[in-house]
Amino acid sequence: MHSDAANLQLNSHLTTLASIHKIHHTLHRLNLTEDVGQDSHPSACCSRAMPPRKKRRPSAGDDMSAKKSRQDSVFRKHETSQIREEETFSSKRCLEWFYEYAGCDDVVGPEGMEKFCEDIGVEPENVVMLVLAWKLDAQSMGYFTLQEWLRGMGSLQCDSTERLRNSLDYLRSVLNDSTSFKLIYRYAFDFAREKDQRSLDLNTAKCMLGLLLGKTWPLFPVFNQFLEQSKYKVINKDQWCNVLEFSRTINLDLSNYDEDGAWPVLLDEFVEWYKERQMS
Repeated sequence: MHSDAANLQLNSHLTTLASIHKIHHTLHRLNLTEDVGQDSHPSACCSRAMPPRKKRRPSAGDDMSAKKSRQDSVFRKHETSQIREEETFSSKRCLEWFYEYAGCDDVVGPEGMEKFCEDIGVEPENVVMLVLAWKLDAQSMGYFTLQEWLRGMGSLQCDSTERLRNSLDYLRSVLNDSTSFKLIYRYAFDFAREKDQRSLDLNTAKCMLGLLLGKTWPLFPVFNQFLEQSKYKVINKDQWCNVLEFSRTINLDLSNYDEDGAWPVLLDEFVEWYKERQMS
């Protein structure tokens, strides 16, 4: 009996030591133990622990700084929001802007167009209005429909008079690109002609040619004179397109003009008329 009691006590001690060893091993693995001697008491570790830091009570100055910082943050967010709202294109503003000129209709007509040109500071016959019409893909001269307006002004990101004014230099610069200019030139023919006609009447053609080529083609004045004294009453699309090609490729003295080329008769007659004029 005494032997059994001794064994039971020994097993109890061994179990306790095993548990302590297991706990110490776990703490060591987690870097939570300190290098202390075998005879160190657990209370020694606790005695060397740093006392808890007391929280510093914020002063009145700190409170004011924090409050000002929060106010500045709110102001910056509000200011940024306003800038984004001003910079972002608004379909609603664009629609309201349209009806300033259309009134109760869904199209800006001649009267509204006159006011529109006055507001943006551009004469109706200025070439920039043709570029704008091209951007809107307007189908009839002197008219902008609601659909054309929203689509075109949306592509330009313009929803106000001020924004369009700021875009006028860009619209003028489009004419300096040869590819864009050719597209605008071809567009001008269909834009300016009467929709029930396949050709452009001569007076309208001369005005449009003057608008597009008057400042860039030195021979335009004499070509215009030729048209005035010619038998032609209208200009068809093939003739119209070839005038641009002629102005771009033929020398001012017409020395490289090929009479056997595929030029329309209109230009053959112009070259003949011009040479006779030079000789007389």
